[in-house]
Amino acid sequence: MKRTAMASVLVLALPLAGCANLSPTEQRTLTGGAGGAAAGAVIGALAGNAALGAAIGGAVGTAGGFLYGKAKENEQNAYQQGRQQGYQQGYQQGREQGQPSTYGPGY
Repeated sequence: MKRTAMASVLVLALPLAGCANLSPTEQRTLTGGAGGAAAGAVIGALAGNAALGAAIGGAVGTAGGFLYGKAKENEQNAYQQGRQQGYQQGYQQGREQGQPSTYGPGY
């Protein structure tokens, strides 16, 4: 019993250790694939073919996780670009008014 429990913990922990250096998009893709495969296996088991359900669910989940990750990545990039533009604009306005901030550009 103890050996089975220890083996189960190792089998579950080792794949997660490989996820430490993934980008957020890669993490979302992997999570979507795993969740989709699990949900697909359950639905497939109810329908009579768990393996096919897991394969389809994994593919759909992976695609969904990837697309969601890319959307969040684009959102973050747009935020950073807007933040940088606002920073530069605030700095320029301060210089034009003859009062550049002592805290740095934009403050």
